[in-house]
Amino acid sequence: MATTKKPTAKPAVKKAPAAKKTPAKPAAKKAPAQKAAAKAPAHTTWDTVQIARHPNRPLLLDYLAAWDPEACELHGDRLVADDPAMFAGLVTIGGERVVLVGHRKGRTTEEKIAYRFGMANPDGYRKAMRIMRLAEKFRLPIVTLVDTSGAFPGLDAEARGQAEAIAKNLAEMSTLKAPIVVVVTGEGGSGGALGIAVGDRILMLEHAIYSVISPEGCASILWRDGKMAPQAAEALKLTSDWLKKLGIIDTIVPEPKGGAQNDPAQTIESVKQAILKAIRELKKIPVETLVEQRYAKFAAMGRFAD
Repeated sequence: MATTKKPTAKPAVKKAPAAKKTPAKPAAKKAPAQKAAAKAPAHTTWDTVQIARHPNRPLLLDYLAAWDPEACELHGDRLVADDPAMFAGLVTIGGERVVLVGHRKGRTTEEKIAYRFGMANPDGYRKAMRIMRLAEKFRLPIVTLVDTSGAFPGLDAEARGQAEAIAKNLAEMSTLKAPIVVVVTGEGGSGGALGIAVGDRILMLEHAIYSVISPEGCASILWRDGKMAPQAAEALKLTSDWLKKLGIIDTIVPEPKGGAQNDPAQTIESVKQAILKAIRELKKIPVETLVEQRYAKFAAMGRFAD
């Protein structure tokens, strides 16, 4: 009777869980990580900011050298001084005689200091407007090349009316009776950029940037931390594709793979062809109509539909 009471099936019950030790769970856990890696963006907004600021990116003087080495620069605002950070003069682009205005940066340390890294004084904006009025008088198209981190913030600039000079340019460019083509070639920063950027056609290089403030400045204000600049850049929507969607610019000019610095000659030629195309289109429109359309274009910016 004692032998019949001993259980015989218990060893088999204990071994059953051991047979389930090798499920395919580890492979399932790795799959989401692999998918996430595949979807990671290859090019971020902060990458675009770095390309727009690349030291080998074509500058205004590079465009001038390729388009018209004998361009006639005009100097002085006839009020205070001549600002070297702002170029203004008569230039021939592909056989088209135009008045060209643009921010002038430098390559060498000495040039950068002399041109204040392309940040113009009020004298520069007043000079630009003086020369643009000549374009209106002689019925010449106006082309502006925008490449600045902003207007110069020095005490002398503020004392001489920096804000007033920029504001006056905005008002007068909106009613100038001449075709105006604007090209954002590198950085388009704040009012310093906008002071020569009111036009009938706003062109922008693919990897240029254009915003109301720099990413670093935005990060300092919102988070009091300049290290948040990449997040600020995303929020500012300062890239060409975003600005095209928002209706701020009209045309995106393609760049060589990786940025204009990888093939400056090709970039300069692409900008030239885009400018000539825009000028030919604008010349077909009566100047009074151009002024009306230009004013309406900028007046409509910032309006949101429900």
